[in-house]
Amino acid sequence: MPKNTQLTNLVVDTQANSMATLFNSGFMDLLDGSQPATGNTAITTQNVLASVGFNATAWGASANGVLTAGVMTACSSANLSGNAAWARCYKSDHTTALMDVSVGTANANIILNSVVIQAGAQVSVSSMTHTVAKSTANT
Repeated sequence: MPKNTQLTNLVVDTQANSMATLFNSGFMDLLDGSQPATGNTAITTQNVLASVGFNATAWGASANGVLTAGVMTACSSANLSGNAAWARCYKSDHTTALMDVSVGTANANIILNSVVIQAGAQVSVSSMTHTVAKSTANT
């Protein structure tokens, strides 16, 4: 019989809220190029277009496994011009990677007004969400 784990809201909220604390006062780099296969894969040819900061309490409390980031500190001056294709999130040391996420203007983990970043321009994140899966069937 295949694996079929079905988690309760209590479990996914506990997992999400525990994970959320790792992001407190952390950073998110918006990058161009292809997203690596995993969050553990080194960044190679991708360029950091801008860095945005998480607040001291990065996320609100999980609701049924869904985390929504609080207001993030905007990047006052983007490093480079380019199209943001994905992002890597870090702990407060801006070295320890936590996860890679999608970037877009809709249907992505991170929502921007535009994925086109201009060097020297301010960059703000409109919203960010992450969902802890309730079902791990067949994995």
